[in-house]
Amino acid sequence: MTLSQMITNYNEIQFPNLGWEFEINPTAFTIGGIAIQWYGIFIALGLALAVLYCFPRMKRFGIDADRAIDAVLGGVIGGIIGARLYYVIFNWSDYKSDSFKETFFAILNTRNGGLGIYGGIIGALIVGLIICKIKKIKMLPMLDVAVMGFLIGQGIGRWGNFVNQEAFGINTNSFLGMTGGRIQQVINAEMQVGGSMYENGLEMVWSDPVHPCFLYESVWCLLGFVLLAFWSKRRRYDGQLLLMYMAWYGLERAVVEGLRTDSLMIGSIRVSQALSIVIFIASVLLQIIIGFKVKRDPESFVLYATTEESRMLIEETRRKSMKDMGDDDDDDEIGILEEDDDNADDNDSDDDNSDENAEDNNKEE
Repeated sequence: MTLSQMITNYNEIQFPNLGWEFEINPTAFTIGGIAIQWYGIFIALGLALAVLYCFPRMKRFGIDADRAIDAVLGGVIGGIIGARLYYVIFNWSDYKSDSFKETFFAILNTRNGGLGIYGGIIGALIVGLIICKIKKIKMLPMLDVAVMGFLIGQGIGRWGNFVNQEAFGINTNSFLGMTGGRIQQVINAEMQVGGSMYENGLEMVWSDPVHPCFLYESVWCLLGFVLLAFWSKRRRYDGQLLLMYMAWYGLERAVVEGLRTDSLMIGSIRVSQALSIVIFIASVLLQIIIGFKVKRDPESFVLYATTEESRMLIEETRRKSMKDMGDDDDDDEIGILEEDDDNADDNDSDDDNSDENAEDNNKEE
């Protein structure tokens, strides 16, 4: 195993076996005395890219993008709240205080980290699906779109962990092994009696490289996005991409979580790892069961995007948008006639037929 020297610069990051060295300050810049962190920038970038990719493709899933805006915004808010609550619940002793005020503000203070990805997913789903119910948006097609956005956001957002030198794993001699000033500081402190690594029975050496878990998850999520984007045109039933996401991400997290040194624990059980295993198994079983049903009776599994309801909702929004823009003649331009126009055409046809019959009668006379 390659040994590293003590790194005195907390902002320095090294990949010893590759000969790479970086110096990155977690604070990107300051505006009006407010420090803007790279962590937040990466999360915002991942969210922006997810929205830019998913919104133009909602129509393919039968979803009206205008109706879905509220669900997306609500999902983002729910995701932030859920991620924080998930972390706080499993680290309650770090926030609990005799003073309610101190406890409350400690929970709100996220500047020192403390977000759980599964809490974020759960929170986003709860709030987003409630809004979908209110807005009459079909949930399964919406989730099929959303999970592709999840993978983009997770794949980009994990680089915030790289800058912060957090969410790393146990020691490794892999060529990808990394270390840094903050990583060494954390290991040195947490391996002391009473430290979390010591209490969890980990054997860590501060001078040795560690697994870059952020990198594993980022690459896996981005590969998953490519897979789901490819399969999105071939899906056979609504909810298929959701199940594929659950299996793909659950498998990765079940493995990588076992390498991490900062897992949320219940006794000796890694919470996120246990949850990942359950999610993976459940999604695989559901895909097998539904797959057999689709083969036996494919006509029972109609994609929502092909239904009349979906088409009418999207058309309704399009008409409303064109009306708001003052273009009342758009229907004629695209060949869509109002019901009265259709009836008028029918009446014209009847008149033409009457004239033809009259001419024939005259000829016979």
